[in-house]
Amino acid sequence: MLTWILDTFTALPVAPRLLLLAWVVEMISVPVLKWRWGARAERAGIILGVLLQAGAVMAVLYTAWGLWPIVRAALIIAGLGWAVEYAGSHTGLPFGRYHYTERLQPQLGGVPLLIPLAWVMMMPPVWAIAQAIAGGPGAVYILIAGLAFTAWDLFLDPQMVAWGFWVWDQPGGYFGIPWVNYAGWLLAAATITAAVAPGPVPVAPLFLIYAITWFLQAFGQFFFWKLRGPALAGAVGMGLWVLWTSLTL
Repeated sequence: MLTWILDTFTALPVAPRLLLLAWVVEMISVPVLKWRWGARAERAGIILGVLLQAGAVMAVLYTAWGLWPIVRAALIIAGLGWAVEYAGSHTGLPFGRYHYTERLQPQLGGVPLLIPLAWVMMMPPVWAIAQAIAGGPGAVYILIAGLAFTAWDLFLDPQMVAWGFWVWDQPGGYFGIPWVNYAGWLLAAATITAAVAPGPVPVAPLFLIYAITWFLQAFGQFFFWKLRGPALAGAVGMGLWVLWTSLTL
């Protein structure tokens, strides 16, 4: 496995390789930032991590698609991601009733602009998983992409609530997160995938980003953030997709 990781990393052109490395180093440093400089530095580290991961994902896609297709994909993902978050935080559909706090800035319509970028940074990696397992576009591809994306939220939502980035009006049964939230994530991710209708993606490097996200979230939540329930649940949820995809490579 280590050989595959190194081979995949070294096969990348310089720009995505440097962005990927910078993202990993920066994410590892986030607990240190909090310990040394407090919550404000931690928040800055989180924001920078999203920017670097989104940049790495787009740089990987650029190697296969070129400029205008990735611009189109990023605009659709970010636009629909913002729209569904705006609808969710104002109407309760499709995630349940929640609202963002003022901690993440800037915001548009009450939705932090960082949130659509988080959709951008994770949608292409789940397309790589869908392509590896389903083999091509279609209903199964869309469903797998939605499920693999939703598995990430087993980590994400409890952590973001713990950090005070958003608040659920009616907390639910998954570590305070309503179960309907996960149906909403599946629906939104599947819809965005269908809207973009992505062509073939570079499976190996995008899957590597998904797998690194899985590892960093599981390790960080269990050992640093003390969110051990979500850490274990997310480790299993995302880990199943990591395992299944790795068997196809």
